[in-house]
Amino acid sequence: MSKQLSCPRCGSTDVVVEKTWQLVSPLPDSAGRITITVMGMVKCNRCGHRWRATISKLKVGGSGVEIEGGKRFEEKEERKPKEIVLDVDEILREEGP
Repeated sequence: MSKQLSCPRCGSTDVVVEKTWQLVSPLPDSAGRITITVMGMVKCNRCGHRWRATISKLKVGGSGVEIEGGKRFEEKEERKPKEIVLDVDEILREEGP
């Protein structure tokens, strides 16, 4: 983790992340990447204060993955999208009268 979490009440860096969850942005950025924000419930071991904080951010899509600020992981091979072909007449025949 590049930034150290510290308690907003006492300033201690002796904190623990108790729970995490992900927020996915509904719209991509100008480069076509989706932003995934990892949020967490954090507790200070010194004063017992609890708060919500951003743990990290990921930008996924385009040519790879970028983690909070600049660390990039490139895809090694390009994947082809899967194609699903549906025949409406065949589906209607399976349902029956």
